[in-house]
Amino acid sequence: MKFSQIILVTGGAGFIGNHVVRELVNKYPHYKVLNFDALTYAGNLRNLLDLNENENYQFIKGDICDASLLKDIFDQYQVNKVLHLAAESHVDRSITDPLSFVYTNVMGTVNLLNAAKESWYGNYEDKLFYHISTDEVFGSLGEEGFFTEQTSYDPRSPYSASKASSDHFVRAYGNTYGLPFVISNCSNNYGPYQFPEKLIPLVIHNIRMGKPIPVYGKGDNVRDWLYVVDHARAIDTVLHKGKVGETYSIGGHNEKTNLDVIHTLCDKLDEKLGRAQGESRKLITFVKDRAGHDKRYAIDASKIGSELNWEPSLQFEEGISKTIDWYLDNAGWLESVTSGEYLNYYKKQYQY
Repeated sequence: MKFSQIILVTGGAGFIGNHVVRELVNKYPHYKVLNFDALTYAGNLRNLLDLNENENYQFIKGDICDASLLKDIFDQYQVNKVLHLAAESHVDRSITDPLSFVYTNVMGTVNLLNAAKESWYGNYEDKLFYHISTDEVFGSLGEEGFFTEQTSYDPRSPYSASKASSDHFVRAYGNTYGLPFVISNCSNNYGPYQFPEKLIPLVIHNIRMGKPIPVYGKGDNVRDWLYVVDHARAIDTVLHKGKVGETYSIGGHNEKTNLDVIHTLCDKLDEKLGRAQGESRKLITFVKDRAGHDKRYAIDASKIGSELNWEPSLQFEEGISKTIDWYLDNAGWLESVTSGEYLNYYKKQYQY
């Protein structure tokens, strides 16, 4: 079968990446989707078992820090679109090991940019480098205001600094070499298949197991929450309708304090698990605040709404209920990830 687009999705076995891959594979059978992932702790091929028989889907194990492999992939498959999601993304890990974030998020992005530039040199028609970033590059907001596409960068953690650097390199390649690009900066995602070191799946797991729920500081840090399937839809929209050289801010219009999120999870899980109301809240344990913990993030997503006609389909109450149900219905997946058992799957199936 001849495909009209060859799309390389980096980090396609990760949380957001697997939803993006599924969206593209199922929606566009005439596209070939290459899922390129290093299968580190947060990449899980079990997230995509339902796609293995699809002719327009292919998994390639590899690291974006491997420049030679990237060149080979561009040459072999004639990639014409890149969706770059591969990244180290956990702030706590960046505080203890910042160099790994520099290698993956900065050097890996530059390797990918070089591979695209060299492969597409002299013919940028129907080519696009789409870099998916984060709202954390903008720093921290006070009680009022929103991040927009014009907000100055002010990263506060090694993670956000590495993502800010990668954003700058993408724009630099656009300005210096004419590489066609778009960038989107998104708020906090939640939903199925999220690695359980992140807040929402961590809380769900700990409530199920009766373990303490750690809360940084007073729990009053504010985040804007977006259901991950809506983010995948937004990425699809930007890929097809976004203007080259533009940036799009993607948010869920759902500002919540961390403590509000945890209270919601406690109360809904008490109801769904048949426990006495208030029982799970007893597990809340306040711990020392994280170093450099940004106070508030909030996205003004009016540009992508007005220019590309995208908006989130789910508000937080509905989205969080669907998310809880998924984790309760897929307790085996959660147990596999928290125990590390999923890593054995790679060894058995792929000799990785």
